[in-house]
Amino acid sequence: MKKADVFEFYRRLAEANPSPETELEWVNPYTLLVAVALSAQATDVGVNKATRPLFARVSTPQAMLDLGEEGLREAIKTIGLFNTKAKNVIAAARILVDEHGGEVPRERAALEALPGVGRKTANVVLNVAFGEPTIAVDTHIFRVANRTGLAKGKDPLAVELKLEKVTPAPFLHGAHHWLILHGRYVCKARKPECWRCAVADLCAFRPKTPAPGDS
Repeated sequence: MKKADVFEFYRRLAEANPSPETELEWVNPYTLLVAVALSAQATDVGVNKATRPLFARVSTPQAMLDLGEEGLREAIKTIGLFNTKAKNVIAAARILVDEHGGEVPRERAALEALPGVGRKTANVVLNVAFGEPTIAVDTHIFRVANRTGLAKGKDPLAVELKLEKVTPAPFLHGAHHWLILHGRYVCKARKPECWRCAVADLCAFRPKTPAPGDS
């Protein structure tokens, strides 16, 4: 995709949604960290349903430790892989209390050192909680970047680095959200809804999906 087309691609997404936000519900950096960790192989809707009552009573690492692994398992049992996730969240809470004074660190390496926290989760926390211009490549962003020609890559890290390189500075902070939302609601996995896509004419995907009822 040409440089001018990349700028226009983001400009249109930004025009349609000037202030994009994560669809995960959170109240502070710690609850965001937990929510993102729980969202692996789960939907934001499903995570929110479980964390809404949880975060009403647990919003710090110490409170999570006080709840305990068994209590957390009960709270998140509707989320996939809840046993493993509960174990990781409790282990991470212990590290946050013991090594970081109960605060979520702003450094990628420190975040990735936490159990259950990979590069994608760290990027979301850095972007959403701390305003860093990071791009967390999930399945939606990976698909949109490759399908449209915006940033082709064979793995999430390659796409992330390419996106950071080609995304114009004014759009870096919101890029993560615009691309996820576009992939979730328009550029869908099985059948992209090209007929209502704001950037269809800039996109490399062929053939375009016709509107229902069109030949």
